[in-house]
Amino acid sequence: MLHRSLPIRASLLLLALCLSTPAWSADPIHKETVALTAGKAAHSVKGQIKGYATAEYTLTGKAGQTLSVKLKTNQPSNYFNIRQAGQDEALFIGSTSGNTYQATLPADGEYTVQVYLMRNAARRNAVANYRLEMGLRD
Repeated sequence: MLHRSLPIRASLLLLALCLSTPAWSADPIHKETVALTAGKAAHSVKGQIKGYATAEYTLTGKAGQTLSVKLKTNQPSNYFNIRQAGQDEALFIGSTSGNTYQATLPADGEYTVQVYLMRNAARRNAVANYRLEMGLRD
């Protein structure tokens, strides 16, 4: 009799797995728009991320302006990437290039600075307290 209920149990388990939401989809993304003005003092943001959570800071720049970003953190696996709207590849990848960026923007438009933890720290649910400094100049 037990062998007949096995396919039903397996079907119910499969249905539960298909209808459940993966844990990673619930990780929060903090989004903030930053107004940077060329020539003004750098904008500084303090924040905290935990596990797979990220923080995204979006700013608008013009081609030829210089964007500078610096991350100070208590967590060695905490980095940032910079993405240009409409582009597939990141302009800057912190995990391979470090926690300081300074370069001329290639085009007018929106740029997003994404602060994150590397997988080794994220899966341990580590916490990073950080300070992000962003500046724009002509």
